[in-house]
Amino acid sequence: MSKANPDGPKRLALIASKGTLDWAYPPFILGSAGAAMGWEVGIFFTFYGLTLLKHELGAEVSPLGNPAMPMKLPFGPESMQKIEWPIPTALMSVPGFNGLATGLMKQLFDKKGVATIDELRGSCVDLGVHLIACQMTMDVFGFTRGDFIPEAEVGGAAMFLDFAADADVQLFV
Repeated sequence: MSKANPDGPKRLALIASKGTLDWAYPPFILGSAGAAMGWEVGIFFTFYGLTLLKHELGAEVSPLGNPAMPMKLPFGPESMQKIEWPIPTALMSVPGFNGLATGLMKQLFDKKGVATIDELRGSCVDLGVHLIACQMTMDVFGFTRGDFIPEAEVGGAAMFLDFAADADVQLFV
């Protein structure tokens, strides 16, 4: 039950501010899980997280920005797949390395049966999660309403804060 409506469902308010592949998973996993549990869920997409509402998702992972990220191979002998390969920082800045790391991570997720970002976002849409695009960020970065999936709402900080004020759980992910 939400604070605003004691007889209603619990409410979850999330802020998604990052658009890389690894940071795209938490809001969509938490959002779809909450909605599947019958909670009312709102995700506010701001700054780089706003790109997660674009028609085509192009989220990549950057090992350069994630120094603790283990790189495990999604293929080959099992003994090789268990090794956490240290990656020299100089190698991380080589053109094309983000694409390689992204491809390996997607292969690993697929092998482990993890849903794709597209699938998780689709689940959020199907379950009625409020996907709120930050109007200020849209203005700053030059996005228009047409850049985003039709299910996305557009709102400002005040709109989201009104939703979040009555949330049982509020998370910045």
